[in-house]
Amino acid sequence: MQIELNEQEYTLKPKRKRTGIKVIAALLLLCVTMAFLTVDTDIPTGDHIAVLDIMGTISENDGYTYDQQYLLNSIDTMIADEHNKALILHIDSPGGTVYETDELYLKIMEYKTYTGRPVYAAVENYAASGGYYVACAAEAIYANRNATTGSIGVIMGEFLDLSELLDNIGVGVSFVATGSNKAMGNSYEPLTEEQRAIYQEICDESFAQFVSIIAKGRSMNEEAVRILADGRIYTAKQAVQNGLIDGIEPFQTTLERMTYDLGYDTIEVAHYSYNAPDTFMDYMMLGDPIGYFTKGNDMEKQSGLKVNKQPELLMYYGNW
Repeated sequence: MQIELNEQEYTLKPKRKRTGIKVIAALLLLCVTMAFLTVDTDIPTGDHIAVLDIMGTISENDGYTYDQQYLLNSIDTMIADEHNKALILHIDSPGGTVYETDELYLKIMEYKTYTGRPVYAAVENYAASGGYYVACAAEAIYANRNATTGSIGVIMGEFLDLSELLDNIGVGVSFVATGSNKAMGNSYEPLTEEQRAIYQEICDESFAQFVSIIAKGRSMNEEAVRILADGRIYTAKQAVQNGLIDGIEPFQTTLERMTYDLGYDTIEVAHYSYNAPDTFMDYMMLGDPIGYFTKGNDMEKQSGLKVNKQPELLMYYGNW
């Protein structure tokens, strides 16, 4: 028996063309490629002074004006650039986390060690706590006459004790830990004296490092620094009187001073300043499309709420 197939019935339908998807994919590939090929054309090809903006809360990324990796990468660029002749730290920061503060300080010291080029600090509104720590990497520190500096010290927290409140409303919290101090700092029981002493020892160790950084950078003995380092802030005038800064002058004067000290009548300036990306395309140009979802739209930034997941060790002045 011979079976005849209906040719029309069994004809395969042509596949739909996915033109839109292909176009989007091509655009994404182009953006990523451009991100890798983009060169900062603002960097002069001749001799120049680099001005590095250190603005906002020193952290991994504050979502607005500060990005740690941007600063570290920028300094690496300066180190490799033989036409870069000096660095000015343009600071307006109340400080931030101990880790990122020290990491940035060490990167600036690396710049000085590898290049032998001078570094000055120019303070605008704030160089407090960790902001001042970073400034101490410079050979000379100058500040605007209305600047605030000092706030030398370390703070750790926040330790929120809800135990009495929970008892009053009849809520009990329990957990399992391997030692009496494993869960210390949680919000469901007060700190013991032993736990408070443990945290204090951590703060004291970090504070000793802070004091030694200032003593080295400002050519002061540590005892003199400790007298000044009770956490208070200083005006620019008080900072000069106490040896914390070298003079009071606007940024432009510090730039002119650096130009003169280098032996130039005029010199070009390369300004390194972080600008937080706002749109998906901005993140694509950085080669970081995932950042749009993980950084650009996080709940904490949008709401203004602080989500504190664990006690932080801070060199910070202000409402932390």
